[in-house]
Amino acid sequence: MLSAVTLSISIDRDWRELYEAIWRPEVFPKWATGLAQSQLQREHGQWIAQGPEGPIRIRFSDHNTHGVMDHWVDLESGTTVHIPLRIIENGEGAEVLLTLFRQPDMDDERFENDIEWVRRDLETLKQLVESQGL
Repeated sequence: MLSAVTLSISIDRDWRELYEAIWRPEVFPKWATGLAQSQLQREHGQWIAQGPEGPIRIRFSDHNTHGVMDHWVDLESGTTVHIPLRIIENGEGAEVLLTLFRQPDMDDERFENDIEWVRRDLETLKQLVESQGL
C-alpha cells in the first residue's frame, strides 16, 4: 500500500459551475503544471503531453455529475500513476481535493517537492477561477 496525502483548496464558486469550467482535459495545462508541461494532444482515446520527466499518456474520467476528475498518467517507464481529484460542495463554494500517492521510488525530499508542486497548482487554479473567471 502506498502512503498518501490529500491536499485541498477552497474556491469561491459553486462546485457544479467550477466542475463544468475545468473538467475538460484541455483546461488542465492552464493550472496543472505538475501534470503537463505542454498542451495536451488527443490520440487514440488518450491524451499525450510532455510531463516533468518526459512524454506521458493521460486518461481522464468521463464527465459526470459527481465532481470526479480522476486521471491516470502512463509514464514512459510503464508505470501508471492514479491521481484522484474531486470537486465537492463547500457551502456556496467549492472544495478541490487532490490525493497524491507516494510512488515506490520516491524519497522523502521528492515526495515533499511533489506536495509543494500540487499546492502551487491548486493556488494557480484558485487564482484563475476567482480573479480571471475561468
